[in-house]
Amino acid sequence: MIAGEEEPKPQPPPLPVEAALPEVSFHNRTAVRIGFAVAILATVVVIGVTAVVPSGLLMFVGFFFAGLIAALWYAKMTGKPLSLRSGARMGWITGIFQFMIFTALITAAVLGASEQGGIIEMMRKGPGGQDPRLQQLIQLVQQPGGMVSFFVAILVILFVLGTTLPMLGGALGAKLSEKKA
Repeated sequence: MIAGEEEPKPQPPPLPVEAALPEVSFHNRTAVRIGFAVAILATVVVIGVTAVVPSGLLMFVGFFFAGLIAALWYAKMTGKPLSLRSGARMGWITGIFQFMIFTALITAAVLGASEQGGIIEMMRKGPGGQDPRLQQLIQLVQQPGGMVSFFVAILVILFVLGTTLPMLGGALGAKLSEKKA
């Protein structure tokens, strides 16, 4: 050490910085795991409930509550309340997984039905087979390209409602997570 120079004072240790949570997205492993788990659970519950009480409305209520549960679960697992945006994203991730699961199930059902004499015959023999609205739908489906158009329309509706409703549920879950914090 050179004469006249002072020894450097030791610096105080840095204050602990709270680990920032990654943004809720498909790059966030915790968000993806929770979204996927909730999507599977919600799908099982929705299929089970609609098997007992047939209603398309129950399926969409299930989508909403899946987003809500995913946001609450994420907030509980991370210990941090979610913003409205993050809650909506958590619901959207869950909705995307649910959409993929339902698309696979619908596709399997359509392929299975086509192997067993066709979807149209199953529609005619099923409950409400004589309903005039169902008869109109059968006529539309029987037209050239009708089955493809019908399937695409179902997927579009499922995607729009199946991602929007969980987003709304996730936003509500975020609001509820703020109140618990």
